[in-house]
Amino acid sequence: MHIAEGIISPSVMLAGYLATGVATALGLRKTSYEAIPKLAALSAAFFTASLIHINIGPSSAHLLLNGLAGILLGIRIFPAALSALVLQMLFFSFGGISSLGVNTIDMALPGFLVYLAFSGTVRKAEPGIFLFIIGFCCGLTATFLSCLFTSGALVLCDTKYTGSALIIFTAHIPVMLIEGIVTGFALNFLKKVRPEIFKKDEIPS
Repeated sequence: MHIAEGIISPSVMLAGYLATGVATALGLRKTSYEAIPKLAALSAAFFTASLIHINIGPSSAHLLLNGLAGILLGIRIFPAALSALVLQMLFFSFGGISSLGVNTIDMALPGFLVYLAFSGTVRKAEPGIFLFIIGFCCGLTATFLSCLFTSGALVLCDTKYTGSALIIFTAHIPVMLIEGIVTGFALNFLKKVRPEIFKKDEIPS
């Protein structure tokens, strides 16, 4: 979900850029050369998932895949999300310069929080119904938090967006369920064909 250009207030825009800058710098610092292909692949998946979207007032509804990206990337989801959002902005005019920082936080922070909450369980789980349930919770939770953060950012900018924020949140309830199902199946598939992708990468000091 992208907040459109011209919606974000200067104070919220500044906070978004500061938070994105710090988180992206930390994510890049934690990115080894070996991890770059995984980061690029998930950034491309994030970019592609957002191409089919429905405009809802000052934002839009579409698949995010930030729960899956968060589990696989950890804090590196910030540079992955930022690069995807920049390309979407340049090629398709999704979002905008003023909302880029906030949009990045809205997409990446939920994925990172899901990583903190579920990554240990995902690494230990074997393919099956339990892993699917954990994946479902990852996808649903990340989308729920993205909706919450986006709605909160809109209300912080101007209380006149309260109605739009409620519509955005309600419209994404089916998306939350779909994200959960997609993430559950994706984690099971990856566990079967590429279990090594869940191992912690060697992090440069």
